[in-house]
Amino acid sequence: MKLEIRDVYCYESAMKHLYTIPVLLGLAVVLGSVPVFAQEDIEQKTAKRDVGTFSFQLENDLFAGTDRHYTNGTRISWLSPDGETIEFLDTMRDTLKSVAMDATGSDGRDKEVRFGVSLGQDIYTPENGVRTDLVTDDRPYAGWLYMAKSLHTITKSSNRAQGRPDRLESVEFQLGIVGPAALGKAVQNEVHELRNIDTFKGWQNQLHNEPGLMLLYERKWRVDVPTRDGFGEIDVIPRMGGSIGNVLTHANMGGAVRWGWNLPEDFGPANLIQGGAPFMDTNRDMLELASVYLFASAEGRVVAHNIFLDGNTFRSSHSVDKRNLVGDLTFGATLMLGPVNLTYSNTHRSREFEGQQGTSRFGALTVSFEATF
Repeated sequence: MKLEIRDVYCYESAMKHLYTIPVLLGLAVVLGSVPVFAQEDIEQKTAKRDVGTFSFQLENDLFAGTDRHYTNGTRISWLSPDGETIEFLDTMRDTLKSVAMDATGSDGRDKEVRFGVSLGQDIYTPENGVRTDLVTDDRPYAGWLYMAKSLHTITKSSNRAQGRPDRLESVEFQLGIVGPAALGKAVQNEVHELRNIDTFKGWQNQLHNEPGLMLLYERKWRVDVPTRDGFGEIDVIPRMGGSIGNVLTHANMGGAVRWGWNLPEDFGPANLIQGGAPFMDTNRDMLELASVYLFASAEGRVVAHNIFLDGNTFRSSHSVDKRNLVGDLTFGATLMLGPVNLTYSNTHRSREFEGQQGTSRFGALTVSFEATF
C-alpha cells in the first residue's frame, strides 16, 4: 500500500511530540516516589487511603504511520479501589459486592469487587480523505461518543497461600451517540489543524445522529507458567466475551502471553474497544520499584452487527458489506514504577469489510496512576 507524503508527515509530527510523555511520567514517578526515601513519610503512607486508579488510553493509527479506518480512540477511566477508602466508596463497593455474589454464586473463594466510570470517543474515516463525494466502496465517516459504567469481580485462588487473583469478570454498560453529535469531525479537524495536517473533506457524508446502547461482558483467567531461575516470569491470560447493542453485537475469544520481570498480579492491559478499565495490582508497594514485561495477544471475533460498517439502524445511510470474522494480533510492552503504569502496543487488524484495501494498523498508549490521599 502506498503511503502518502502527508501520512509520513503526520507520523513524524506525532513522534516528535511523544518525547513529552516520558518526561511527564518521569516527573510523576519522582514525585510519587519521594516518600520511599524518608522513614517518616513511609509511616504516613501506611495511613493513606486509595481513591482508585485513573487511566488515559489513546489508540491512533498515526503510531503505525497511517490515517484511515479506525483512526482514533480515546478513553478516560476511573476504577474504584479495594480495601479501606473513603466511606462513600466503601458503601458503594460493599453493595455491589453483595449483588455480584448473588449473581455469580459463592464458591468459597475470596472475591473483590470494583466499579468504574469512563468517558470515551472513537473516530472512523475512509482511506481517501481528499474526496468530498460519497466513497461508496470504503467505510463510512463516523464518530462514537459515550459514557460507561462497569463492574469488575476478581476471584482469588483458593489453593494458593497468598490468594492470588486468577479470574476477572467484567460487565460494562455504554450509553452514547453516533453521528455529528459525537464530535468526530470537530475533534479530528482540530487536531489536524494544530499539527498543520490536511483535514478530511468528506465529513458531510458521515452517519446520522443515533443514540447508542451497548452491554459488554468479558471473562479473563490468569495462569502462571513455571520457568527456570533467571529466565523471568511467564503467565497466560485467556479471555472470552461479547457485546450486544445497536452499536456493536459480537462474540470474542482470545488470550495473551506475558514474559518479564516481577509480573504484576493483574490481567494485562485493557482493550479500549472491548471496554473495561485496566485492572492494576493495587497490592504493589512503592518499594516494589519496577515491573517490566513484553506481551503478545491474539483475538478472534464473530461480528453480527457493527453500526460503523452496517450504517444507521433506523435511517438510510452509507454502509459497506462487513466481514463477520475479524482478528487482531497485538504486540506490546509495559513498565510499572510504583503506582504508575505505562503500556504501549501495536495492533494489526484483519480486513473488516469487503473491498477493504489492506489490513488496519494502530498503536495504543495507556497511562494509569493509582491515587491515594
